[in-house]
Amino acid sequence: MAQPIVKSIAVRAPKPPSYTLKRVLVGVLFYAVAIAIAAAMFLPFFWSLITSFKPSNEIFSVPIKWIPSKLTLEHYRSAFTTVPFAGYFANSFILAAAGVLCNLFFGSISGYAFAKLNFKLNKPLFRILLAAMMIPGIVTMIPSFYVLKHFPLIGGNDILGAGGNGFLNSFWGIILPGASGSFAVFFMRQFFLTLPSDMMEMARIEGAGEFRIFWNIYLPLTKPALATLSIFTFQAGWNSFLWPMIVLNDPAKATIQMGLQAFSFNHQTDFGPMMAGALIAILPILVLFLLLQKYFVQGIAFTGTKG
Repeated sequence: MAQPIVKSIAVRAPKPPSYTLKRVLVGVLFYAVAIAIAAAMFLPFFWSLITSFKPSNEIFSVPIKWIPSKLTLEHYRSAFTTVPFAGYFANSFILAAAGVLCNLFFGSISGYAFAKLNFKLNKPLFRILLAAMMIPGIVTMIPSFYVLKHFPLIGGNDILGAGGNGFLNSFWGIILPGASGSFAVFFMRQFFLTLPSDMMEMARIEGAGEFRIFWNIYLPLTKPALATLSIFTFQAGWNSFLWPMIVLNDPAKATIQMGLQAFSFNHQTDFGPMMAGALIAILPILVLFLLLQKYFVQGIAFTGTKG
């Protein structure tokens, strides 16, 4: 007679109370540290926000009044009446939008070439591009200024680039140096690598040209990457301060970041209008992120999955 087969069932021993208590304490400590760091990061922004609505006599009151006795819009009115803030806002928007359009087009077409076209110097040129990303912008600032000033036949210059100011004191002096940033090319190249090459081969068999393949087939598939790159590029252009201050000397062409400097004079700073102006300067980036956040998350998820 066959013996019945008895299957042993492993019974997991309950965890000791000390182990469970340890996990709870670690979790509490983690969230306490995370909340403390979040509060430390949020407090400067909260102070700026409250300062823009505080009466002037309460801005530096001791102890600090985190909740003002009354709310006032005087600082916002002052921000638009003391300096031509609306004009600065428009200038910054034009420069940032132009930078976004240039980087989207040139970054996309260059990234497509590095990712999908097999030409002789593909890898060496891409390594040079990566090396260029490691160079701080401050190092190339003087050479860029020299090239813009002595550009031939522009801004009163002769064929040798002498006699005028070239692209200086013009919006082109801001747009051209960053029209195709190294990061834009690298970012789009990484995204194009995630797309299959079968579509390209089929389009070539059908007789489609290379630019048509890029424009009609691959570029529409890169919306998440384009949205992400738009946010990065717009933010960089909108917050740019040093380079516009060097290139532009006409007050009518000043950007919003240069305009904020007008609230500091004679070694004193009018913090109320400055905080109001700074908060207004944040709005375009915030709106852009809210509109493109779905694509932004997708772009971060897909980009960089191939090397």
